[in-house]
Amino acid sequence: MKHFLKAGLAGLTLIACHAQANAEGTLKTALDGTFAPHAMPTLDGKVEGFNVDLTDLIGERLGKKVDLTAAQFSGLIPALQAGTYDFLAAPVTVTKERAANLLFTEGFMDTNFAFVVPAGSPAFDGLDAFKGKTIAVNKGSAYESFLRDKAGEYGWTVESYGTNTDAVAAVLAGRADANLAGATVAAWAVKQNPKLQLSYEYPTGLVWALALRKDEVDLRNTIDKAIECLKIDGSMAKLSEKWFGVTPKPGTTIVTPVKGYGTPGFDGYAEDDHTPSCDLK
Repeated sequence: MKHFLKAGLAGLTLIACHAQANAEGTLKTALDGTFAPHAMPTLDGKVEGFNVDLTDLIGERLGKKVDLTAAQFSGLIPALQAGTYDFLAAPVTVTKERAANLLFTEGFMDTNFAFVVPAGSPAFDGLDAFKGKTIAVNKGSAYESFLRDKAGEYGWTVESYGTNTDAVAAVLAGRADANLAGATVAAWAVKQNPKLQLSYEYPTGLVWALALRKDEVDLRNTIDKAIECLKIDGSMAKLSEKWFGVTPKPGTTIVTPVKGYGTPGFDGYAEDDHTPSCDLK
């Protein structure tokens, strides 16, 4: 599959007829190119990462070219709604508010929180195990809010840092006992440094999915089927091992097709009894 990459929104020409573009076999999409390990810049000016590979595989399974743009996350949804893109390749957390304005595929991954601790640390099997510990976190993040909201209940000390990289460095330097971040970011940090290890993963009950406009039901269903194919043929598990160093557990979202189309429990979900398959073209 030919893989196209543009550096940003500037200079893009709005495609007036998406049905024609899709019929010709090209899908226009975008993601945030600075959200490692989902997408990050390479030395030659391109992007790589889990969601870049995921987008490539979706195109391959559907027999379509993918025109992928790297842009700032804040501009992705407005550009999608304006018709610049057919769907977003960025990981977008499915929420009630977003589902009211966007159409989502089924989840391709759980959006859990995860703790990172020094390598060789004993197992932490729950939040209670961090009682009395100092936990480093990225200032202003959802993870900081979570820790501070539960500090009274679990008795931990929260230390905030300007970036998650700095928070991880605090763990390596012994200034903190653990770091809390998104599960994939945490896994990436551990994959890059053998002095760290993954610890307890806190389930949020939310998932990441791919977003489309509300009127793109047929395209959503088509992409949904491609995601299901990648789950059942082992591709998603391979991507997890490649980018996160984690073999998915059976039953987790990344390897488990969801009945119907979309994300159950949210606006836009469509019940359907189709059988997941890789017969897509």
